[in-house]
Amino acid sequence: MLCFIMALSIREHPPASAHAKAPNGGKELDRKLFTVGPVHVDPEILKAQTRPMITHRSKEYKALHASVIERLKKALDTDMDIFLVAGSASAFLEGAVRNGVKSNVLGITNGSFGDRWIDISKANGKNVKEIRVPWGKPILPASVEGAVDDSIEAVHFVSNESSTGVLSPLGDMIDSIKKQNDPLIFVDGVTSVAATDLQLRKNNVDALVFGSQKALGLPPGLGFIAVSEKLMKKAKEVQNRGFYTDLIKIKKNNDENSTLTTSPVSLVYALDLQLDRMLAEGMAARYRRHREMAGIVRTWSSKLHGMLPEEKYSSDTIGVLNRGDLDFDKFHASLKAKGYEISNGYGEVKQRTFRIGHMGDVTPATLRELLKAMDETLEEFK
Repeated sequence: MLCFIMALSIREHPPASAHAKAPNGGKELDRKLFTVGPVHVDPEILKAQTRPMITHRSKEYKALHASVIERLKKALDTDMDIFLVAGSASAFLEGAVRNGVKSNVLGITNGSFGDRWIDISKANGKNVKEIRVPWGKPILPASVEGAVDDSIEAVHFVSNESSTGVLSPLGDMIDSIKKQNDPLIFVDGVTSVAATDLQLRKNNVDALVFGSQKALGLPPGLGFIAVSEKLMKKAKEVQNRGFYTDLIKIKKNNDENSTLTTSPVSLVYALDLQLDRMLAEGMAARYRRHREMAGIVRTWSSKLHGMLPEEKYSSDTIGVLNRGDLDFDKFHASLKAKGYEISNGYGEVKQRTFRIGHMGDVTPATLRELLKAMDETLEEFK
């Protein structure tokens, strides 16, 4: 009963401010973000971070920690352990490799962030077998056919590639891998978690990594990992798990509703409120909203040169559009002057694409406001 009262006390949220502005060299920005991340953060969420500070070892924090982990599991529909850390998701991309791989890992990539995970594995001294899928194309079962032999301890890939806007079919990939062997399966869900239903009860991943500043609609600074019992068992056999990324130590603290190192309490306050909002919306409705926004952007893209990926594998959270002869820098400067910001292309396709982020608390209505401003800007360029 005491913990319940503490949780209720901590989760009293202050009223939202009507408008949020960020300082910038003495000036103030008043720009709506439709970026790939960090994304737009609702003023109510920003305000939640101003709740009174508590220490990360206090009874009050433990009640808060237990509550957010419980609701994260409910939101993602999983019984997997979920850990959080102060940092970006990259901390747990590294943590998955350091805890689950002694020597050999298969890294599959179809873009810049798949490349990054391969680089992380190499930087940690692992032998990486690489499969490279052309940018703009999905990772399909055929991509991995015959590649998973007995030496492969784990396979890692990105579910939703931020650089290309490609959403690969997670279930099909896992089925293909499991038909060949039984390695650990690590998934980068950074721009899919909380926007796309990854069906974790059906798709038996061993590590799902994500961060706060994408579809969760929070400020940057929180990294998360959902882990399987199979990965935790393997971790006990692996040497040099590091300190910050040692899942065994992290789990011991998490089981006590705490963290290995200092938790970013203000961000956990924001997560606390956002989880209430997500569950009130309903996850099925949230997934539908993101799919609807993806369709709106795909339709609009015909006014230029269409999308980079084919529709069947197009992301629910990021529209990657072919820019053709559009002077993106000039276009974007004009768009910013109207109060809107989107994202440039990234990696190999940077010079021929640009990106529209539509995740988190973005709605179809606010997205249409952006596209109206983009229409006006295109008219000015004629």
